[in-house]
Amino acid sequence: MNIMNGLVWGLIVALIALGLVLIFGLIQILNISHGEFYMLGAIFGWYLIQVTQSFWLALILSPLLVGAIGLLLERGVVRTVEDKPIKTLIVTLGISLILQYSVYWIYGGSPQRIVEPFQFQLTFFGSGYSGYRFFVALVSATVIALLGLFLQKTRIGLWIRAVKQDQEMAAAVGIPTKKVIMITFALGSLLAALGGILSAPIFSVDFLMGLEILPTAFMVVIIGGPGNLIGAVGASILIAELEGISSVFTSPTISRVLSLVLMSFVLLKRPDGIFSRGRR
Repeated sequence: MNIMNGLVWGLIVALIALGLVLIFGLIQILNISHGEFYMLGAIFGWYLIQVTQSFWLALILSPLLVGAIGLLLERGVVRTVEDKPIKTLIVTLGISLILQYSVYWIYGGSPQRIVEPFQFQLTFFGSGYSGYRFFVALVSATVIALLGLFLQKTRIGLWIRAVKQDQEMAAAVGIPTKKVIMITFALGSLLAALGGILSAPIFSVDFLMGLEILPTAFMVVIIGGPGNLIGAVGASILIAELEGISSVFTSPTISRVLSLVLMSFVLLKRPDGIFSRGRR
């Protein structure tokens, strides 16, 4: 079952990392606050479930709310420093701390749990497996596939790819680059929040959960290749499976060290990522 758990966790991480990759690939911003959008997805989900008693409504509304917050932050804060790399790191770190301690002030520091919305077991190779985790894998894979179709088949997707290739040329041919960046930032935030609400019934919900996921998301970006969406999915599953399988034989700390060793090897030997075709 560790392989299945690794696949489920890998697909959740892929949702989070894809948002990070989209933002980095478009405007070259390492968004330090990205983990907090994951955290907000789980926190908002928990609150919405308390109010509405419906996990399914929370699953829809929570990512939309966080996407709207991402849109407002890009428009009101990040846009002012988009062309200043050092300042973007400082600003997004500031956003991260503000979101963390705002949630701590309102929500508190005690971890909470969201009950799985359905309780049934699937049978794999003679062993029972959580039906909810299978649902999470299915939803995550479907969203990833829909994201690929969105980027390939829609006008906004075409604009995003054009701005990613050459922002100045895209603006010269009439593409509203600022609007595209705003939409992409909101979309990246939404994806992270979706990962948060989906993972909430599996793990505990607390104000520091974004801080815990961020290093994994950055490792995915490095191993998969900056700006490489397919690489991000592959690297997410690779890291999750590596840590899941190795944890059977060793401690979680050593499993994480193995991921860091893999990242270091990639930085030395394949700086464009293991799924790239080498340097251009």
